Amino acid sequence: MQLQQTIRKSYSFEGKGLHTGKVAKMVLKPAPEDTGIIFKRTDIGGDAIVEALAENVSNTARSTTISNGEVSVSTIEHLLSALTGMGVDNVIVEIDNVEVPIMDGSARPYVEAIWNDGLEVQDAPRRYITLDRTIEVVNEEKGSVVRIEPAEEFSYDIKIDFNSKVLGVQHACWNPSVVYASEIGSCRTFVFFHELEYLFNNNLVKGGDIDNAIVIVEHPVTPEQVGRLSRLFDVPALEVCENGYLNNLNLHFENECARHKLLDLIGDLRLSGGFLKAKVTAERAGHGINTAAAKQVRASLKSNN
Repeated sequence: MQLQQTIRKSYSFEGKGLHTGKVAKMVLKPAPEDTGIIFKRTDIGGDAIVEALAENVSNTARSTTISNGEVSVSTIEHLLSALTGMGVDNVIVEIDNVEVPIMDGSARPYVEAIWNDGLEVQDAPRRYITLDRTIEVVNEEKGSVVRIEPAEEFSYDIKIDFNSKVLGVQHACWNPSVVYASEIGSCRTFVFFHELEYLFNNNLVKGGDIDNAIVIVEHPVTPEQVGRLSRLFDVPALEVCENGYLNNLNLHFENECARHKLLDLIGDLRLSGGFLKAKVTAERAGHGINTAAAKQVRASLKSNN
């Protein structure tokens, strides 16, 4: 029988949010059995709490936001992914601003903190989420699908296809034979060069820079475009390289972008309320369809109670 687990001690993180650019201080704290994952906005007050559950999702534009009334926390997916990948059932997340720090664009900082100390085993059985039927969410316009099928053990498989010459079609998977900490947690978020000006102009990726995102250069760019983005990133010189990645970036894995989308999928599906014991298959998935699938899981569980 698998028992619930929490972290052994508190961990502090500080950094800017990817989309807001606002600096936040965040502390992960151990929590009692059956707490789940709870966010507390310490800048608002002691009662400013929002649970990491799919019914609280309020926005999925380029990241996942959860809200409870006026209390919101955004870009939660990397942290939720790390907690899931490392086997954490219960934790309280205190944060003094609206957005979780992006750190290096992956889940690595959280993974390393937890890995170094291990986990505290608790005196209650883990509540696995099991299904009695298949759940499938399809977005025909985007060609996206997330399918969650009943299974004896968990498995996640994802395919990404952005019609990109640089990325091609990529696959990634997570199951009991894949070590999350070393094979998924370090994989960074990514963006296409041609999207950046649009995102900046729409008040997104204000905290983005070449240290927290893989920038993919798909189309020929002009010196003027490079100059504008150098100023936006506040980087003296950006270099567009032949490998298709800005500033000759070295990838952690050949399919790092697919692995990051897998990282996001794991985090978003944690909003189903716990650890899925299911076969998850996804294609061209993003936060919108991921969290829609998590909502259907939650609805299925309620209908069975």
